[in-house]
Amino acid sequence: MNRGYGFIHDKLEIKVLLLFILRRLPEPVLVDELVEMAINSDPISYFDIMECVEDLVRTGHVLLESAAYSITEKGLRNGEITEYSLPFSVRTNAENAAFSYRAKKNRNSLIKTQHAKRNDGSYAVTMSLSDGLAQVISIEMLAVSEQQARMLEEGFRKNAEDVFNALISMIIK
Repeated sequence: MNRGYGFIHDKLEIKVLLLFILRRLPEPVLVDELVEMAINSDPISYFDIMECVEDLVRTGHVLLESAAYSITEKGLRNGEITEYSLPFSVRTNAENAAFSYRAKKNRNSLIKTQHAKRNDGSYAVTMSLSDGLAQVISIEMLAVSEQQARMLEEGFRKNAEDVFNALISMIIK
């Protein structure tokens, strides 16, 4: 690969990239999420990433707890010192991937769904959306099966803001 195009060449650079990403995350991340962010930052292989993650855990730069990875103090220090050795385009892509991940996690934390079986065999599906300070909408719907309840939950999770906006618009008209 040609360094002029901003590609990562070796395992040391992959480790620096992983520390760069982990430094920008507020909480531990599952391996598949970390791999996705790293691959979106540079065309590197899953197997190289996994080998480097294991090395970072072994050297104390990264902590593995409950199947999630987080950066240690040692990783923070060394990552900060070495991150500018990454090509600018790789850093930019990694920052964008970490930002997208944080935004997705934040959005998901504001949406709550659950369902419970009722005495008659149907399901009560409760769905809510918060703005981070207070709950802005809560809907309870009846579903005839658990499959339908799960579909309602999934649809609400994907479209919570649109549901809220459509409901407000309909009420105001």
